[in-house]
Amino acid sequence: MNYQSSEEEIKKAYKALEESDAQGAKEILANALELDLENKEINFAHWCCSFWADYITKISQLQSTTLSEIKAKGEGLINKWESFKELLEREKKEKNIQPRAVLATQRGVFTLALKIYLEAEKKSKEDSQQKDSYSTSRLQKHDAEENAEIQRMLGLCYKELGEYETALNHLVQANTLHPASPKVLAEMADCFALCGEEKNAKVLFREAFFLDAQKISTIFLESELILCLIKQVKEKGYTGSALLEWIPVYGILYGVFNVKRQLKPQEVSKLKQDIYAKENELKDPTNNAQILTPKIINMYFWLIDHYSRSNDGYVTNEIKNCELQIRVLDEEVYKLYKNK
Repeated sequence: MNYQSSEEEIKKAYKALEESDAQGAKEILANALELDLENKEINFAHWCCSFWADYITKISQLQSTTLSEIKAKGEGLINKWESFKELLEREKKEKNIQPRAVLATQRGVFTLALKIYLEAEKKSKEDSQQKDSYSTSRLQKHDAEENAEIQRMLGLCYKELGEYETALNHLVQANTLHPASPKVLAEMADCFALCGEEKNAKVLFREAFFLDAQKISTIFLESELILCLIKQVKEKGYTGSALLEWIPVYGILYGVFNVKRQLKPQEVSKLKQDIYAKENELKDPTNNAQILTPKIINMYFWLIDHYSRSNDGYVTNEIKNCELQIRVLDEEVYKLYKNK
């Protein structure tokens, strides 16, 4: 098979894949492989289709009538995508990864996911209309959180399909229904960065990682702003849960998270209590210092920012005390912070 014929078959397969027909794309690529066995892109694309074909067929044929059943389909598909991306990350040295194939797969998966979550949104509205108007506040809170999650997933799907403004609209709705969710704020930040609005992106990323870094999935973050930072932190040897906690620390040290907000008095009080509690946890050798250390350092960064906004004379000593505690926790971080 010559190059032109191979390219035609690849494009035909990608069209099918983008339309969530992984099985059809797999068959096209299998036929192409018989005539061009050494073609790296066909081989990789066929591997992608093989990973997805049976699962997408199963999901597409699965009947669902309740909201929980519909959501379960969507969650399963999103979890499968996480597994796929993790597999790519682990095998990127061995596999000759082809960006066009990954993009076509992404479009196919999230086109199907979007269809599922639009169905979930419709079902949720229908269910709400049928409920007793005297529903308890507890039930209303549950409904708000459930609807917020649907809006978050719609935002995620649109973002993965490149429709960033539409994604932001859904994420804003999610944040309104369930404020201060680290997952929502991180996705909003990513969308802002992808739209070129770095100031909004930086403040929201910093907020999301401060609230709870462990709830953020870096697999779904796509903007260069955050990906470059994640890469730099990974190069320092951090992985897994520890990586998530070190991201905001190095975000400050490298000047990425340099857009800050003023803390409310009650937030300052809670921050001090949290630092005290985490430092006590750190004294217990059975607790995970690799996670606690960067978490506490990040808290001190926030407290220093708070003191730096004050004109009171006592704050100089408070800042010095915070810096001393950072030095005790990590000498290298202290030096980077003082020299930045």
